[in-house]
Amino acid sequence: MEEHHHSDSPLPNRGIRIPFEQFLELFPILPLPVTLSEEAAHNFSLENDVLHALMIEQYILPLEGEIDELTEFVPCFRFPGTDSFHAIVYWKAGLLQYNFVLVTYTSTGRLIDRRVLAGTFVQGDTVTQSVATIDQDWIVSVVSGQTRAGKDVLYDAASSKFTNLEVMADGTIIDEEE
Repeated sequence: MEEHHHSDSPLPNRGIRIPFEQFLELFPILPLPVTLSEEAAHNFSLENDVLHALMIEQYILPLEGEIDELTEFVPCFRFPGTDSFHAIVYWKAGLLQYNFVLVTYTSTGRLIDRRVLAGTFVQGDTVTQSVATIDQDWIVSVVSGQTRAGKDVLYDAASSKFTNLEVMADGTIIDEEE
């Protein structure tokens, strides 16, 4: 008698490859400037379709490494006017950590660069929040600050940190010198 084996894999569609163009279509092209904040994350999650599990497995997990089952990914947007590469931003929501991530790919879908731009990170009773603005010249201005969780402490603007990144014409992301 012949035995039949079936896969208990949670992802039975392993052989299916989603074309890179189909993945990109979930990221609408938005005019710049765009500001990445908690409110923006909420708006993107209302306006854009969620990423299919296969798309996450194929295009996001290789960048993110280990994630838990509670982590969500929301496509946000693509940069306009990129000719030799694609620049996308997605929102990653995990336990005590929410990030906007910028990823650049070649026209064929190979990773060029990846950088966390903004978000919220909770460690102990310290909450670190950052907001980023991407301008028409692909300069990313990031403002970060910390507050103590659960306290009625006013945010101290003097403790803010400012950093600038720039997306280059080849898709690499560099830290700008002040």
